[in-house]
Amino acid sequence: MHSTLLRSSPTKHTFVPEHHGPLQPLSLRDMEAKQHQIKSLKSYPETGGRSLAAAAGGDGGSGGGYRAGSAEMEMETKIQKAIDFKAEGHRCYKEKKFREAIGKYHRALLQLKGVHVVDGTTGSEVNLLSQAAAKLTEEQRRAVESTEIECYDSLTACLLQSELVNYERVKEYCLKVLSHQRDHFKAMYRAGIAFYHLGDYECALRYLRDAKNREPTDTNVLRYIQLTEMKMSKSGQRERESGKETQG
Repeated sequence: MHSTLLRSSPTKHTFVPEHHGPLQPLSLRDMEAKQHQIKSLKSYPETGGRSLAAAAGGDGGSGGGYRAGSAEMEMETKIQKAIDFKAEGHRCYKEKKFREAIGKYHRALLQLKGVHVVDGTTGSEVNLLSQAAAKLTEEQRRAVESTEIECYDSLTACLLQSELVNYERVKEYCLKVLSHQRDHFKAMYRAGIAFYHLGDYECALRYLRDAKNREPTDTNVLRYIQLTEMKMSKSGQRERESGKETQG
C-alpha cells in the first residue's frame, strides 16, 4: 500500500503524490458520495447549504424576499384568474346561459378576495395573503376595480333574467357598483327597479330620477318613474283614507 510523502519547506507545505501515472476513474461509490454532497448543499439547508428559496430572496437564509416575491406572483395570478372567469361569464351571458354566467362571475369575485385585504382597501374578507408584503400597483388596482364593477353589473343583468328575480340581491349588487361609480347608469336604473319591487318607492324614485338625469329619453326609466309615482300616489291615498276612518 502506497503512502503520500510530505515534503517540507520553510514557507508552505505541499502534498505530492508518490505516483504520477494516469488518473484512475472514480468508483461508483465515490460518484454517489459526491452527488449526495452536492444535493445536500442545494436542497438541505440544515446540512450547511442554503435553500433555493433563501438564495432567491437574497436575505441570508431567512426567505423573506422569496415570500414577498411569491406573494406578488400569487396576487397577479389571482387578478388574472378573476379576469378570465369574468370573460367566461360574458361568454355564457351572450349564450343566454345565465345560471352558468352567475357562477363564473361569483368565481371571479372570489379570486379578488384577499387582494383587497393586502391592499388595505377593505377588511371584510379573509386575508388570503397574510404574510405578503406586496401592495397593488396602480395598474392592478384599476384592473381589480373594473373587474369587480363589471362582475356585479353583469350579475344584476343575469338575475333580472330569472323567472323568480331576487330583487334583494339585485339591490345589493347595484349598490356595490354605485359605491365605485356613482354615475353608473345601469346600476341606477336597476337599483330603482329593485327598490320598486321591494316596495320602497321613495328610494326607487330617487334612483330612477338619477338615471333619468343621465339618460333623459330612456323609455324604460320613464316608464318605471311613472309606475313608481302611481304606486306612491295610491299609497298616499290609502293612508289619507285610513286617517279619515280613524278620525271618524
